[in-house]
Amino acid sequence: MRCPYCQSEDTQVKDSRPAEDGASIRRRRSCNACGERFTTFERVQLREIVVAKSDGRKEAFDREKLARSIRLAVRKRPVNEEQVERIVSSIQRRLESEGGEETSSRAIGEIVMKRLRELDPVAYVRFASVYQNFSEPRDFQAFLGSLDIP
Repeated sequence: MRCPYCQSEDTQVKDSRPAEDGASIRRRRSCNACGERFTTFERVQLREIVVAKSDGRKEAFDREKLARSIRLAVRKRPVNEEQVERIVSSIQRRLESEGGEETSSRAIGEIVMKRLRELDPVAYVRFASVYQNFSEPRDFQAFLGSLDIP
């Protein structure tokens, strides 16, 4: 594993433990060249996931890109990083196990919206506003009007 600080490949694992309910392994590492410590996560990848974008482009599934978009939606909400990681891991496992050669970005967005709706209604609306490309206040009104709010 290359050191993120000095780029040396001479690193050593100091501690390993299960993470994310056993779905990954968290490793504490130390660089023998510069002495810095850092953490890595090792996850099982069942297959490569190709995402078909709405404009026709295809790209490899990017776990961090998905996590960033969810973190943005839950920013300043009572949602912790562990909950975000659980959502991202469950979505990735679902996509890997479904088979198929590719998955549409729309399908991924729908899964995220469903998970956020269960987790935090404000994060759900935030994500929907970007995902569904709201451009005017009435887009929010129409969306909120369609929700079953007690």
